[in-house]
Amino acid sequence: MPLDQDVCYAALKARDRRFDGRFYICVASTGIYCRPICPVPPPKREHCTFLPSAAAAHAAGYRPCLRCRPEVAPGIAGWRGTANTVSRALALIAEGVMEQDSVEQLSDRLGVGSRHLRRLFVEHVGATPTAVVQAHRLLMAKRLISDTNLPMTDVAHAAGFRSVRRFNDVISQAYKRPPRELRRNGPAERSDDGVIRLRLPYTPPYNWAAIRRFLATRAVPGIEAVSATHYRRTISVDGAVGTLSVSLDQTRHRLLADISLSRIRALAGVVARIRRLFDLDAHTAVIEQHLADDPILHDTVAAQPGLRVPGAWDSFELAVRAILGQQVSVAGARTLASRLVETFGDPVRTPVDTLTRLFPEPARLADADLTVIGIPRNRAKALSAVSAAVVADPDLLRPYGTLEEAEARLCAVPGIGPWTAQYISMRALAMPDALPTGDIGLLRAMATDGKRPTPPQLQTMAERWRPWRAYACLHLWTKDSA
Repeated sequence: MPLDQDVCYAALKARDRRFDGRFYICVASTGIYCRPICPVPPPKREHCTFLPSAAAAHAAGYRPCLRCRPEVAPGIAGWRGTANTVSRALALIAEGVMEQDSVEQLSDRLGVGSRHLRRLFVEHVGATPTAVVQAHRLLMAKRLISDTNLPMTDVAHAAGFRSVRRFNDVISQAYKRPPRELRRNGPAERSDDGVIRLRLPYTPPYNWAAIRRFLATRAVPGIEAVSATHYRRTISVDGAVGTLSVSLDQTRHRLLADISLSRIRALAGVVARIRRLFDLDAHTAVIEQHLADDPILHDTVAAQPGLRVPGAWDSFELAVRAILGQQVSVAGARTLASRLVETFGDPVRTPVDTLTRLFPEPARLADADLTVIGIPRNRAKALSAVSAAVVADPDLLRPYGTLEEAEARLCAVPGIGPWTAQYISMRALAMPDALPTGDIGLLRAMATDGKRPTPPQLQTMAERWRPWRAYACLHLWTKDSA
């Protein structure tokens, strides 16, 4: 849908934070593009063009504003919407898949043709997938220049540039000054102990208490530690290992992420995973307005503004934990996961005494006898099956295709049924319309006069929640646990 230029200009004059990351202002008289909350006086209306993404502004030849810093606006590639194919494509781009893949390979992952994918990007993002990748590298580099003390060579590699010369050329062309001058002018938040500190904005409200509580209840000793203020864990991405610590900066509407990593090239993928884990790109006001139209959900939604769907650090890890949780309590699943990590996870040194292991790799679990640590035989077989399936097809747990295709793909693995497939789709594949209709907590929360609906009845009732059934699920789980 085209942007209403007059509405966008009104939002710009009001500096309405709700629109931050939803559109960008391209100013013809300066050649600069800005966020709606830019502190400079608004330009004249006739000088303004409004575009849906930073990538679209970059492709149109505008350069990023140094005052409002488009690189720290909330949202993947500066875009949010209901086009699920585009959302999943942007998530894959943020994880760095197009460092190796072409647009054709990206479209294959998503189950669409490359021409159709380009058309969707132009329609919804205002730029082609290639232009989005280029803008993503540029804005990631600018963020690292301004907010860290990383050497410029490391910044170039972490942002996805294949050479320092190319990095220097792109930055100088975009900002009309060399990278080192940007650092001198940037508001630094730097660490000298090898930790990279990044600011990850979101659009308020953000229900930190709910997502922290959800993660704390399920935290696996050895790989995770959750306190009243921080979520910490060990991480492993593409051969790089390290630790992560995330906390809330509510006054500035952002999370603070302290990242320690053995290989800097993996940083962009780490940032993408953090955004997915904490669901930072959801525009909850839009979602909650839709869900609140249902009388059943109205009071529940009003009681928990800013509720997000907790994602997963790693899709395989989440799949394993989902299988362990079949027909047992959350506490029981956590105990089994702890045994699994302690027995099969590689040891790792970290600054936190309780973070001592990495989650086991699929190849390690595929042939292991998991019954020796007390995992029931049926679930041990399912874990071996999903581990072997991921070894054979690393894309098995990637967010490609439709929700129905993902469920069919996952249910083809022995030991994975509809509940597990939908749960994996919701948290690991970040599919906002996933709904495990057989979940006891959901059925209990939907009970009327003490009578629970059947899963087919819940399926019918949930049709009016589309395309945000996963968020409805979180609201109902929160209601059930209250």
